[in-house]
Amino acid sequence: MESSYCLTSGTGHLYVLAPQQVVDCDSGNYGCNGGWYQKAWEYFETHGAMLESEYSYTGVQGSCKYSSSEGVMATSKSHSYIDVSGNSGSMMGALNTKPMSVSVAADSYVFQTYSSGVITSSKCGTSTDHAIVAEGYSTNSSPNYWIVRNSWGSTWGDAGYVNIAMSSGSGICGINEDPSQPFTTTWSG
Repeated sequence: MESSYCLTSGTGHLYVLAPQQVVDCDSGNYGCNGGWYQKAWEYFETHGAMLESEYSYTGVQGSCKYSSSEGVMATSKSHSYIDVSGNSGSMMGALNTKPMSVSVAADSYVFQTYSSGVITSSKCGTSTDHAIVAEGYSTNSSPNYWIVRNSWGSTWGDAGYVNIAMSSGSGICGINEDPSQPFTTTWSG
């Protein structure tokens, strides 16, 4: 939602939204036990998204502290996201418009110990368990690959990023399994 708003609002400002709000308040997901970005976007159809500076991350599930009076980003009330077909052509086309959420199998040694280069190994499996943001792709090398921003901070991977080889089917680490892009339409606050 942050990237989508930045690109479509005309402001060029990248707001940092509060993941803790989803952990604490979104009953369609499972708090610290995981969930789906589509369910979070559906939550935001009826609730504004608070800034992380207003709703700090604690890393544990707590009681909901959502406040509609704080500065919030609101999503479209009619359709909060679009699912993208899980093939390289469709995913590249979607990324040409804005970043997209993807899920990967991050519980594997291959993914967790990534530090540079391109993940090409199918050993990470395809049972997805972690949502991240595909921000771009490269078709100037072999193999072609997705450029993905992880949420584990800049000390993980390649300054917080991972490159995952493009592949057919479920894709490397399952990246082709569930690509989606959020709509965002308004900012109030």
